[in-house]
Amino acid sequence: MKQKYVPIEKQSKKNQKAFHAAQRKTWGSMCPVTQKVPNLKAYNRKKSKFRYDSEPNLDFLVAGA
Repeated sequence: MKQKYVPIEKQSKKNQKAFHAAQRKTWGSMCPVTQKVPNLKAYNRKKSKFRYDSEPNLDFLVAGA
């Protein structure tokens, strides 16, 4: 015998909850929290104070001269 279709609004709370849980998707590897771009003009105490720390090592160019 074919079962009758019952609208979600008329089903029990337990069945509604199970239906809506099945409809939800995951974010996967993406974080849903909005990311804020840091202000580059503001002082950042965690940033390196020495310029040569952030630049690549160029000693091989000086040694060859």
